[in-house]
Amino acid sequence: MTESFSADVVIVGSGVAGALLGNELAAAGLQVIILEAGPRVERWKIVENYRNNPMKNDFEAPYPPSTLAPHPQYSPANNYLILHGPNASAYAQQYIRYLGGTTWHWAACAWRHLPSDFKLYSTYGVGRDYPISYTDLEPYYCRAEVELGVSGPQNPQLQSPSQRAAPYPMDAIPYGNNDTVFTRFAAAAGYTNVPEPVARNSQIYAHRPQCCGNNNCMPICPIGAMYSADVHVSSAERFGARVLTEAVVYRVEVGAKGQVVAVHYFDSEKQSQRVTGKYFVIAANGIETPRLLLNSTDDTHPQGVANSSNQVGCNMMDHPGISMSFLAKEPMWPGRGPIEMSSIVDFRDGDFRRDTAGVKLQLNNMSQARNAGIKALSMGLTGKTLDAEIRYRAAHTVQINSLHDILPNPENRLTLNFDHKDPLGIPRPQIFYDVGHYTRRAAVRTRDIYNKLAQVMGGTEAEITRSFLPNNHMMGGTIMGNDPTNSVVDGDCRTHDHPNLFLATGAVMPTAGTANPTLTIAALALRVADQIKTALVHG
Repeated sequence: MTESFSADVVIVGSGVAGALLGNELAAAGLQVIILEAGPRVERWKIVENYRNNPMKNDFEAPYPPSTLAPHPQYSPANNYLILHGPNASAYAQQYIRYLGGTTWHWAACAWRHLPSDFKLYSTYGVGRDYPISYTDLEPYYCRAEVELGVSGPQNPQLQSPSQRAAPYPMDAIPYGNNDTVFTRFAAAAGYTNVPEPVARNSQIYAHRPQCCGNNNCMPICPIGAMYSADVHVSSAERFGARVLTEAVVYRVEVGAKGQVVAVHYFDSEKQSQRVTGKYFVIAANGIETPRLLLNSTDDTHPQGVANSSNQVGCNMMDHPGISMSFLAKEPMWPGRGPIEMSSIVDFRDGDFRRDTAGVKLQLNNMSQARNAGIKALSMGLTGKTLDAEIRYRAAHTVQINSLHDILPNPENRLTLNFDHKDPLGIPRPQIFYDVGHYTRRAAVRTRDIYNKLAQVMGGTEAEITRSFLPNNHMMGGTIMGNDPTNSVVDGDCRTHDHPNLFLATGAVMPTAGTANPTLTIAALALRVADQIKTALVHG
């Protein structure tokens, strides 16, 4: 039986953007419905899934996909994403379709874009500019840091960027031995390693406990010291928002004068339902957002909703990465504290960006005991010799990862594959991906930096990945701009084609930069909330 719901604002997606929006709008007294494709799950259940699953290095394993709302899964592989192109494997994204989204198992990195990232084309003659400036978004960065609870360095010399109107809500989490020793060696090599700003409590904050260093932030913080979007979903519900889980939105319905009038979803019984509203916000991730818009075809919109520019699905971006591991001459003891705590930021910006991508290098602080054990066993060791080898490798292993910038390229495109559909008959996403020469040139420099670090640290058994790796930062797909002919949304994240449809997602970002995108997504979502409140509350 078809049900019909209605609200002032209908939000599709309950990750960080949808959760913040729902909370802000419900707190303002608006009727809000949040639709989430996946199930609601309690933290203790995810923790038990993690403890009982032998695949400790598979961050998706504790999150079995819903039958009707699958997401990428790699062991066993479900091939949800259909990937093509020269760097197809570099877009093998991991994300979760659960209430709260992928903030359940992120590293909580809460970096800001640099001011120059907003004006990449104007500054360096490559890529695209945001239609807004860093100054426009800076107040929302501050608000997002308060909402998520960000710990970071208060010393401007350790901030990237240092243009801030307010201090971090909490001081940075103190380094363990791994980051302390690495920072010293990085300085000896001429590099600046700084504390990462993270949405993780360095003290009791917002009724969440202080981080106690479990070191399994990915796949799950067992105590909730790390921010996850279910916090704001629950708050939105207390303000009166209605949350519908296992509600797979498959179509956006457009009425007269380009106004969106409803979204349609399949419930857990595969029955189609319809939700009407005054304003609509698609707050799904950078893959599911363009997928939904492209699937929303009708006689008036044969290319899908919000797609008069034919740019929906174009410009798919991640931060292509390469990683390095080696054994340092000095014991590092990674595994104490959060899984990421510091990054080298010297190459985030500079005039080199005219022809070579920027990069941020982050030190991995995950425990290496498992990898050490696997390697020692492969050497055929036994007894005390095996024990000594495991201890040595666990103490001395260094792992570094990189986040390279990538230019928006319309050929890096998500399309719908009608030959491969999910259990609800919705075409699966197919993506062509090529990181481009701008990023490839940067990777050559990154390898040189890696080799210098290994040399300074007396590294042995150094290994650098040959191909680019995904960092699971989905950007692009519904790009932001002033020109409706080559962009999907304007600077307020309002779609050019539909005045009451906003997109609050990493998909709107026209520049990848070198910053993990979550804080920017959160800031943009808060900005969208203000636009809607102005229209419905103060208008």
